[in-house]
Amino acid sequence: MTALPDLMIEPQVRAALAEDLGRAGDITSLACIPAGTRMTTVIAARREGRIAGLDCARLAFQAVGGCSYEALAFDGQDVPTGALLARIEGDARAILTAERTALNFVQRLSGIATLTRAYVRAVAHTGAAITDTRKTTPGLRALEKMAVRFGGARNHRFGLDDAVLIKDNHVAACGGVGPAVRAARAAVGHLVKVEVEIDRLEQLEEALAEGPDVVMLDNFSLADLRIAVAAARGRAVLEASGGVDLSTVVDIAETGVDVISVGALTHSAPILDVGLDAVA
Repeated sequence: MTALPDLMIEPQVRAALAEDLGRAGDITSLACIPAGTRMTTVIAARREGRIAGLDCARLAFQAVGGCSYEALAFDGQDVPTGALLARIEGDARAILTAERTALNFVQRLSGIATLTRAYVRAVAHTGAAITDTRKTTPGLRALEKMAVRFGGARNHRFGLDDAVLIKDNHVAACGGVGPAVRAARAAVGHLVKVEVEIDRLEQLEEALAEGPDVVMLDNFSLADLRIAVAAARGRAVLEASGGVDLSTVVDIAETGVDVISVGALTHSAPILDVGLDAVA
């Protein structure tokens, strides 16, 4: 897994810094710290986890200027409690101005990567792949989906424009599963994947008859998931979705579905606690 280029990350980092600086800048550091004061700090993990977002931290410190950033760990790495992730040296005012923005990105994205790792490990004995969803923080989708990849899972579609996903309301508006899939197939090019969501077993054969690439089985019981897997016989990729958490994901994976999409990877991941510590 390679990191996103700085060109894609920097606008979000600068926007976060600007939000924190507000109208007058870091008045605490300006008031308390004499100009020219220098310090050395480290970013440290307060508990074990999988790291993501260090490039965001680097860009935050670079944006304020006056300090250097040395990486001591890398995104996608599993670290123990107490591990040092980066060393930042230079102007004390600059370092403390960027501190919270840098830590917010690392905490948030490492939390996603760590939770994702848990899901991937839970189903490793099966053939099911874990993917994320579009339930992401507005403006941070690319970063959060990057963190999912660092956690070892795959990305679902990034937006409305990179694949057709016919949901229940599309089906209702089109008059049924079959008409919706046929309309989509007729409208998009041969490189565009078509997925259709069904919420009951009776819709499966109608969906499969239209040749979708993927059928999403929304909130199916375990018994119905097994029936769907047997009935589909590989005619389409089967994706299980809805109500997935760490207490249910193993049973879902063991039904034989190909993909399990998990909104919780991004909408409910707790942060990984990291901090900035001054060193002598």
